[in-house]
Amino acid sequence: MKARRLALWGLLLIGAGPLAAQTRDAALEAWQTGKYDEAISAYEGLARRPGAPADAHRDLARVLLEVGRTDDAERHIRAAGAGPHLANVLGEIMLASGKWTEAEAAFRTAAAVGASDAMVARANLGELLWSRGRHAEALRIFDGFIDLYNRGGARGAAELIAVGRAVRRLGATNPQIFQDALLAFDQAAQAAPGDPLPRVLAGELFLEKYNGTEAHDSFKQALARNPNYPPALLGEARALDFDGATGGWVLTAKALETNPRSVAAHALRAAMALGAEDFSRSIEEAETALTLNAASRDALAVLAAARFLSGDQKGFETARERALAINPADADFFQTVAEMSVQHRRYADAVAMAARGVALDSLAWGTRGLLGMNQLRVGAITEGRANVERAFAGDPYNVWFKNTLDLLDTFTRYRAVRTPHFELFLRQDEADLLEPYVRSLAEEAYTALAGRYGAEPQIPIRLELFPRHADFSVRALGLSGLGALGVAFGPVLVMDSPSAHEPGEFNWGSTLWHELSHAFHLGMTGNRVPRWFTEGLAVHEQRAGRPGWGFPVSLSFLQAYRDEKLPKPSELNQGFMRPAYPEQVIHSYFMASLVFAWMEETHGKDAALRMLRGYGEGKDTPSLIRDVLGMGLSEFDRDVDHYIRTRYADAFRSTAPIDGAPTMDAPLTALQAAARQHPGSFPIRLRLGQLLMEAGQPDDAEVELKEALELFPTYAEVDGPYLYLARIHRGRGELDKAANALVQLGNLNESAYEVHLIEADVRKEMGDLEGAAQALERAILVNPYEIGLHQKLAEIETGLARHEDAVRERRAVVALNPVDRADAHYRLARALLEAGRRDDARREVLRALEAAPNYEHAQDLLLELRGSGR
Repeated sequence: MKARRLALWGLLLIGAGPLAAQTRDAALEAWQTGKYDEAISAYEGLARRPGAPADAHRDLARVLLEVGRTDDAERHIRAAGAGPHLANVLGEIMLASGKWTEAEAAFRTAAAVGASDAMVARANLGELLWSRGRHAEALRIFDGFIDLYNRGGARGAAELIAVGRAVRRLGATNPQIFQDALLAFDQAAQAAPGDPLPRVLAGELFLEKYNGTEAHDSFKQALARNPNYPPALLGEARALDFDGATGGWVLTAKALETNPRSVAAHALRAAMALGAEDFSRSIEEAETALTLNAASRDALAVLAAARFLSGDQKGFETARERALAINPADADFFQTVAEMSVQHRRYADAVAMAARGVALDSLAWGTRGLLGMNQLRVGAITEGRANVERAFAGDPYNVWFKNTLDLLDTFTRYRAVRTPHFELFLRQDEADLLEPYVRSLAEEAYTALAGRYGAEPQIPIRLELFPRHADFSVRALGLSGLGALGVAFGPVLVMDSPSAHEPGEFNWGSTLWHELSHAFHLGMTGNRVPRWFTEGLAVHEQRAGRPGWGFPVSLSFLQAYRDEKLPKPSELNQGFMRPAYPEQVIHSYFMASLVFAWMEETHGKDAALRMLRGYGEGKDTPSLIRDVLGMGLSEFDRDVDHYIRTRYADAFRSTAPIDGAPTMDAPLTALQAAARQHPGSFPIRLRLGQLLMEAGQPDDAEVELKEALELFPTYAEVDGPYLYLARIHRGRGELDKAANALVQLGNLNESAYEVHLIEADVRKEMGDLEGAAQALERAILVNPYEIGLHQKLAEIETGLARHEDAVRERRAVVALNPVDRADAHYRLARALLEAGRRDDARREVLRALEAAPNYEHAQDLLLELRGSGR
């Protein structure tokens, strides 16, 4: 087929036909604005007129189809005579019912006899053939649309839409003309500004290319015209689901209000339920869709995915056979199963499924790209890149592919470092600094988790750290905008480098421990662990790794739990997969971690391990709660709820809203009066303490702050009582009390960088060098980029005669490119000498002299090394 582009010259747009214009316009307006009952009534009146034109019957049938009255639409068309001018719409009705053979015959009839909508019929025929795997036939039909368009043969919105649909498919072999599909849809929208369909089709094309922003814009334009239009509602629902945002389920429900028999809506709900790990709901929705249209490829694919991911291999094979009987080259089927596998963290399965799809259809660029992306996720970097490159060559408008290839191009600037259990992947410009800390913590975490679980994942684990959050996001998703800090693919972990965030925003050590926990969970279960379970257990493991790691209890969590905004423990996946409000994911992490705190306290440390093993055996959560914990779901929900309310009883009570309480910006006198009236209110006592500190009344402030602390001792924010009390105690010279307050805050807030620095200074003033070193080491796990931090720690380690640790810190100073490089190399040389590493010391002192040949201290050290070396 020759590669031809659509000519960009003006079109002669022809009117709608011989219907009485005013009456037809009223019917059309009602249809296009979603007043379906009114539209049906108007079109029925038009169709009943003697000699009613084909347009009246076609439009009535299409309105009936849009609201799910498929049988009524068929009866009307057949009663109208079903002549050649109505053959195309009859084909559309047959297609909606899954009657492929009848639909094909009807489309061929309309196209052959030159019906008034013959061009639309040809597009429909091409789409049908494409959907059945008859690509060569379909492409021959679609290719004819280019010449037709260039000759000015596309007249009116319906035919322009047909051109756009044809050109969209031609893009599989000539990707440059995808833009022409958008052009045709835009021209259709201009020709019929009231018709929402062209904008929906444009939105679907944008979404196919992972351009969510433009997709949303297109769907919203369609919904502005017709807020009840099912295709636009479902398009926007898919776009929201693509973004990981809420609201999609509600839109599918609204689409079903308009069309209760919408196969597309039920298929989409099946996919969304499966994404939320709700297997039974997914299967129910897919089977509902298939009762309406037994040949729905989308529903069959989601049903197959649900069967496969729930361990029903026979059910998967049955659905696969049904799908391939319709289209033996159905790569989309395997792409859907692969995509669903990704959502369930089954990345190796996604690779296998996508590979099966590519083997069926060499033009399935989306499937090939999905194959490559998941090869990258499981560590097959060379193979993954090759497949993404091939996919991008076939579909250069796919943002997912482009972003990924752009990122892969930067991999030459990274360094791979092997350790006993890891392959660290660090950018060259920060590898010298980060490697010792990442290596040490990763191996410590591996040893701890291997001992805890009695099992080990596949090694080496590839651990990638990205200095730009956007790069991490692209590595994880192919797109920027991911809100997470790290992602575990099993044998590959990717996360933000500490430089991706401002100091105090992010504890990279805690994140590393969390993601490595996932690697163990995924390895032990064959990637079959539910999202809520692995996230909650990973946070629980963080807390075991270091005091203060993991999500702390927050005021917003207490309020949400008090207001019953969080799912029941047995339904916690909803909080992760289908959050109802912006903070619900964070709250769900914390709540899930409390499930494991409860489980360990009431059933022992082995309970979670037994459940993990059960997931690996294919068991589900209800059966594991019954077998391991000895209770049903309602009892599980009740006991966890009781545990949470008991554990945080004081916090719930002291943070409860108070009617008539002053706002937090009220003056001191108002807060004092409120504290007398409500002595058990944590926010009031805390705010009063803060105001007293600002007023220079530390003694009075101390009273209020200690009262606040009694009410809510686990409040973790830096505006809480601990930091203020530390300042008060330090000002009085009560250094031990100041240090105690600081360490308690640090043990609640994993990212309290400044708190660790202050604690180190206080402990050094106390002469507690060991405590100062520990505080600085905690600070490094938040922000390792401060030269002064490493200099202080190097001096302390030297004072403690821990010379290898001092060497590590002096190397960190050098890696941070200090202004005085000669002095940095000299001090590293001195530390190496004190560690007994004379040859290394000699190399470093020579580097110092290269930077500053007349540097006396370095000259003296070189003489010392030469003299002692004789």
